[in-house]
Amino acid sequence: MPKVVNIEPTPNPDALKFIVQRPILRSGTRSFRDFASAVGDPLGSSIFALGPVTSVFYMDRFVTVNKQADAEWTGLIDPICEAIEDLQMEAADGTALPAAAALDDDEKLNRINALLEERIRPGLAGDGGGLEIISFEGNTLQISYHGACGSCPSSTTGTLRYIESMLQEEVDPEIRVISY
Repeated sequence: MPKVVNIEPTPNPDALKFIVQRPILRSGTRSFRDFASAVGDPLGSSIFALGPVTSVFYMDRFVTVNKQADAEWTGLIDPICEAIEDLQMEAADGTALPAAAALDDDEKLNRINALLEERIRPGLAGDGGGLEIISFEGNTLQISYHGACGSCPSSTTGTLRYIESMLQEEVDPEIRVISY
């Protein structure tokens, strides 16, 4: 069972990052935006069942939980820790996100993925979030933020513009990045 060793704030006041001692997943990430999408996932569904939770994101050694803006953390932190610590490790063996794997064929997309992996995803993970490529058609890259980044105002403005600017500079000046 994973043990919560620290709880960190994120740039999003409605999200907390729960750091665990041992990895929860062997690879990949899990992201749920509502209870219905978490059905079948022991950790996601147990955290949503606690009440005013709006998203659950986890990977490797952390779980990020977003709450409703009008809810208080005081009644949620201990039950979230208990849900994480009650998780049976074998039930949470994840795989890589299918969206990125299905899009591997395009050389430009491979370069984009490499840049995101090297420069963007570590920073987002540091703040309790993540990013998934939804599609790449023409020169439009559609991404989806997860975890603390999913509802953070800076991810939909500053971070999005930074990603677009970096990709325009290093991959193709015509690339547009939009958030799902």
